[in-house]
Amino acid sequence: MKSNKEAFRDYLQLEKKYSSHTVNAYLNDIMFFETFNKNHFDQDNIEHVNYSQIRSWIVSLVDADISNVSVNRKMASLKAFYKFLLKTKQIEVNPMLKHKALKAPKIIQIPFSEKELTDLIREVENPVGFEEIRDKLIVEMFYTTGMRRAELIHLMFRNVDLSSNVIKVLGKRNKERIIPVLPVIIGQFDSYIKERALIENIVDTDYFFISKKGLKLSESFVYRLINSYFSRVSEKVKKSPHVLRHTFATHLLNNGADLNSVKELLGHSSLASTQVYTHNSLAELKKVYTNAHPRNK
Repeated sequence: MKSNKEAFRDYLQLEKKYSSHTVNAYLNDIMFFETFNKNHFDQDNIEHVNYSQIRSWIVSLVDADISNVSVNRKMASLKAFYKFLLKTKQIEVNPMLKHKALKAPKIIQIPFSEKELTDLIREVENPVGFEEIRDKLIVEMFYTTGMRRAELIHLMFRNVDLSSNVIKVLGKRNKERIIPVLPVIIGQFDSYIKERALIENIVDTDYFFISKKGLKLSESFVYRLINSYFSRVSEKVKKSPHVLRHTFATHLLNNGADLNSVKELLGHSSLASTQVYTHNSLAELKKVYTNAHPRNK
């Protein structure tokens, strides 16, 4: 018979369709609470705790200088676990029912400017060899499609349709979406595919982007690549694939794209997730308004 944690893991994987990374994060949070509960309350299981025990864990995390954002994430894991136990009738009362998240500062991602993107593309305008051609295409893919890092890494060769100028990506919760490919980078696809065909002994043949050894790219490799490239043209502290995704959305909104279209391109399930990107477009709108209105002349 499965334990509640094992059943919860299956629920997250099979019903909620969360990624293995997310599932492991949830289970690790639950495991840490189990350890805390055992050490402080001499209780072997956490199925029947009360909120005062959970609050004690919150206090201990805050005292250990864990950020409110991280504490809230751990509480979200517990909340999902107890909600699952209630749903499967393992408990009758959810101890997290009246829990309120800790106040956390809103983190505003600063996108790259259009000039920074233009400068970088110009700097790597004529890539030579497999790795340079691949790396430039990866930068272009992030900026012109708004893909997530995991979506780019797991892009399948069969899902790149250059005859229709579209790619199919697998997003969060295994949700597929079609993203158009701008004609301006189709030539880069052709160059990369030709160079890729020269790689001997490709191990991960199904994946579109591979290393020179024929292996699927790792998350850390893609992060380092983007960080390294943008270090040439930007002094921003954060230089990551996620910032490029944020830049994609912000630049579209700044240039007149409607929020719903950006939502679909990003693969968000609700507008609330997309609206975080309107902060910078609003700043741009204010600047245009101030510079253009006759009353400000």
